[in-house]
Amino acid sequence: MSSEAGQQHPLGIYYKIWILLFVLSSFSYAVDFFNVQGGMRWGLVLLFMVLKAGFIVAIFMHVVWERMALVLTILGPPIVLLLLIGLMTIEGNYTSGTRYQYMGHDPNAVALTPSDLHGGEHGEEGEHAEEEAH
Repeated sequence: MSSEAGQQHPLGIYYKIWILLFVLSSFSYAVDFFNVQGGMRWGLVLLFMVLKAGFIVAIFMHVVWERMALVLTILGPPIVLLLLIGLMTIEGNYTSGTRYQYMGHDPNAVALTPSDLHGGEHGEEGEHAEEEAH
């Protein structure tokens, strides 16, 4: 009777990826430390997040050693969802821009507060009740 132990992966690759994850995390913290702002900040944070998640899934969850059919079964649906979310974002920005351009809506408009609509403080019932009684 032969016993197969299964695949054995060298421990060195796990240690290297573990160190790489610490380096990527330090880069992510450096973005905050150096006070990077705007689109560059979010681009870097998302890049480091995707890289770390990719290494964790590929190495620690052993996806890199699986068959391609299983890899596509696991990673296919999230990739399609991200693609659809991206397409919805593009379409939403287009619709919003079209509204501003053709319907005359002000993109810098500020929403009204209850005090703007009712005048004064909201919830002052005593004054209105006294005026109606007279």
